[in-house]
Formats: sequence, structure tokens, C-alpha cells
Amino acid sequence: MRYDDSPPPPESASSVSPDPPWYTRRSTLAVAVAALAPTALAGWVLTQVLTGSGPGGQPPQPKALPASHTAGAGAHGAGDAKASTATPSPAASTSASASASAPAAPAKGPLAGRTVVIDPGHNTGNFKHTSEIDRQVDIGTNRKECDTTGTTTNSGYMEAEFTLDVSRRTRTLLESKGAKVVFTHDADRPWGPCIDERARIGNEAKADAVVSVHADGVSAGNRGFHIILPATVKGGAADTSKIVGPSRDLGERIAGNFARSTGSAPANYLGSGTGLVVRDDLGGLNLSTRPKVFIECGNMRDAKDAAQLTSPEWRQKAAEGITNGIVGFLGG
Repeated sequence: MRYDDSPPPPESASSVSPDPPWYTRRSTLAVAVAALAPTALAGWVLTQVLTGSGPGGQPPQPKALPASHTAGAGAHGAGDAKASTATPSPAASTSASASASAPAAPAKGPLAGRTVVIDPGHNTGNFKHTSEIDRQVDIGTNRKECDTTGTTTNSGYMEAEFTLDVSRRTRTLLESKGAKVVFTHDADRPWGPCIDERARIGNEAKADAVVSVHADGVSAGNRGFHIILPATVKGGAADTSKIVGPSRDLGERIAGNFARSTGSAPANYLGSGTGLVVRDDLGGLNLSTRPKVFIECGNMRDAKDAAQLTSPEWRQKAAEGITNGIVGFLGG
């Protein structure tokens, strides 16, 4: 079978027909078809305009654009594709509207539906706002300064820098497990907040757990971490009676997981080697109505502890220990 337009092989003289050559007949037919095409096309267009219908009596539908013109079809992905100027079909518009109004998918993970408040201790701006943070606030049992500057390593690495970094790492881990995480501050204010406001943030968030992240600043040779638990306090605006038990559970779980994750030992200078200390003089604990603990991750004034606290890799392990403790406490 032939698929080209080359003329057929010549025939013998005895078989030649007196009719015109084949290419002459084809040319004449082509001219006739060409003459009729405009008339037929005009009639079809007029019919469509008058009836308003497409094939089969249905309204005409816009043709889909070729794949090379649709969003996301560029060689470098959706970010390089230009927006199409074609008018979307009614079905596409309905789909887009439904998609825009659809609610966000609920969080998934073992902590879905749980709220955790993380309190990064101090603020790097406190050093420049000493008069503001020295203001006395009510902590239920007495009055105490709004906040303090926190400590530093001997090389000047601030506790407030450390606490914010570990808190952010902890937030990332908790959110990956489905938790809603609220910060008392995120370096988004020049100083503070005061200790009573820090407690109020956890209370108003109805937090399932609150952890205040710190590092100690005692003399060299004192090493290790410890967890501060609320004492039973009742006075003024303070009443910890309902949170003492669950806070101890939270603290014990964080202590065990923190030791495993970081390799650090409980403090050798208080807590009798348990890593747990009970205090009644911290406004952040006294004023809390939600399970809450403080963690002192190490001693910034000891060279060996400071070497850990200034290590990003170690701070990630610290965040993992805190997170695992919270997950265990919340039953995740």
C-alpha cells in the first residue's frame, strides 16, 4: 500500500485510457470542494448562532486548553506556570468555590486536640529594660519583680537566647505530633512578659500542659538539670491545690526523658539526685491553674554544662527530651 503522492508507475501504451490524467481529475475535485466549503461553513455557523446549541443539541462548552497551557504544567513545576486567562467552565467554578470554603483538615497525631503552652524564660531585651522588669507584681503569697534578666555563660551566651531556641525546637516537635502550641512570647516584644502574665497566658489557653524553659546560673562545679514543681500554695490569687499532682507527673516524665535524650544527669547540687525540686516562691507556678513545671536544663556557669548548652545538637536533644515527657504525660 502506498502512502505518498508520487504518480503511479507508467502503464503500457495499449492500456492507456483516453481520460485525463489522474492528477488533473484530483485538481478539479479539489477546486470544487474548495468552492463549496465557505458556503457550508457559513451555514453551519448561522445555525449555531440561531439555535444556541452545540453538537447533539447541547449548549456549546469551552474547549479545554492544551496541557502545556494549564497551571503547573511548566517544566519547572507549578511555581513557573503562568495563570491561564481562559474563562473557567461552570463545573470548574463550582469546584473551586467548594474547595475554598472547605474547612481545614483537623490536626493528626497523638497530641491532636491538645494544647501545650511553652514559656521561654526571660527575654533578651530585659537587660535594656531593667526599670520595667523590676516592677513588683502579685504572686498570690507575696509580691515579686515582674521578671529578671536571666543569666549568661562566661562567654556571654544569654539564657534568654538558649530558652527561646530550645522552646522553638520543642514547638516544632510538638506540632509534628498534632498539638496546638502557644508561646508566652517569641522575641516579639522588647521585654517581659511579667511572671503573672506568663501564668495567665497558660490559664487562658486552657493548656493541657505548661513548661517554662530555663537554665541555671550557680557556681562552677554544680552540674546537671532539675525540674521545679509547684508546692501546695493557697493565698490571694494563688491556689495550686488542683495542679500539684498532675504537675508532679508531668515533671517526672520530663525528667526521665530528658536524661535519656541528652545523657545529662540530674543536678548534683539540689534535689537529692532526683532532679525534682518543689518551690513555693515562683509566681509562674503559684498563679497557674494548669499543670505546669519549670525545667533548668543545666548550669550556664559551669564550663562542661555550658559546652552542652551552647551546642545546637545538644539543644535539639533537650527539645526531644522535653517533648517526649509531654507526650508521655498527655498519653500520646
